[in-house]
Amino acid sequence: MIRAVVFDVGECLVDETREYGAWADWLGVPRHTYAAMFGAVIAQGRDYRETFQMFRPGFDLSEEREKRAAAGKPEWFGEDDLYADVRPSLSALREAGLWVGIAGNQTVRAGGLLRGLALPTDMVATSDDWGASKPDVKFFEHVIEATPAEAHEILYVGDRLDNDIRPAAEAGLLTALVRRGPWGTIQQHDPEADTVATMRIDALAELPERVASFNAAER
Repeated sequence: MIRAVVFDVGECLVDETREYGAWADWLGVPRHTYAAMFGAVIAQGRDYRETFQMFRPGFDLSEEREKRAAAGKPEWFGEDDLYADVRPSLSALREAGLWVGIAGNQTVRAGGLLRGLALPTDMVATSDDWGASKPDVKFFEHVIEATPAEAHEILYVGDRLDNDIRPAAEAGLLTALVRRGPWGTIQQHDPEADTVATMRIDALAELPERVASFNAAER
């Protein structure tokens, strides 16, 4: 049975359109050009960070984040950047008696922004907090350690087959692939999605009923 649900952040809970645009502006390239290159890199199965290299060879993401912050343009997201179904879905899962957590590849600053949103969750953790990033198995070991349930009782929800679903499944977790955002849209037709994902959803609003049905079938 599913006793805990843990969510990825970017394009699962947070619509990152604002941040993509901010990076395009920082690089000095048209936003649609940045978006086109970003999508092409993802479709080719490459690391999204290669997008920056296409426009500025030698680009150091951590260093540029610091430069943006120093220039008064730090990474930022707020209530308006949450997908509309986030709060009601997380609330419904908790009301159903499930433990709810958030854990994704995010910076310390992003973790602070998430906690400031006071979402209805039992945990907010980031890769920077743990010193381990997806798809490294150590990240999912931290998820299991931080969650009051066995690995096979944890449902990890993410938008990326490569970074979320596959490694979470390999770590023994149940998984839900949400079809939204660049990765969720581009990777939705990958045949592997049907074999490694416990369930596939179009929106988080589907989760409470899907989890309830899954648990009913396991009784």
